[in-house]
Amino acid sequence: MTTNALTATAAAAARTASPSSSPAGTGAMLGQNDFLKLMVAQLQAQDPLQPGNSNEFVNELAQFTQVEQVTNLANANELTGAVQLIGHTVSYNSPSGAKVTGKVQSVQSNANGTTVTVEGVGGVKLSSITEVN
Repeated sequence: MTTNALTATAAAAARTASPSSSPAGTGAMLGQNDFLKLMVAQLQAQDPLQPGNSNEFVNELAQFTQVEQVTNLANANELTGAVQLIGHTVSYNSPSGAKVTGKVQSVQSNANGTTVTVEGVGGVKLSSITEVN
């Protein structure tokens, strides 16, 4: 199969990838599931008489593993930073734009990221925090 045909197959696989598999549902970046779908599409599109370079395949797997480890480390660092905010007074911008100040009571972490609960208000994104006292 030619490179153009392989690229077209990979592009088709990317279009069928669900937006929920992208980080934070943005649809703008490829997530881990999208990457795996692209890799499987490439393998399925290979000509058995002219298989792809096995070194390239191993390199892609190594890169995938490395990206996954970096992502996991970043998530762990974000969670650690959020936990350190518990008991501290923070100021943050509410969705309406108002500046709110209160004490961080707890931390939540899920597939959408890490948030904190400030004075009973849950779901406060770390990116909205402007000051820590």
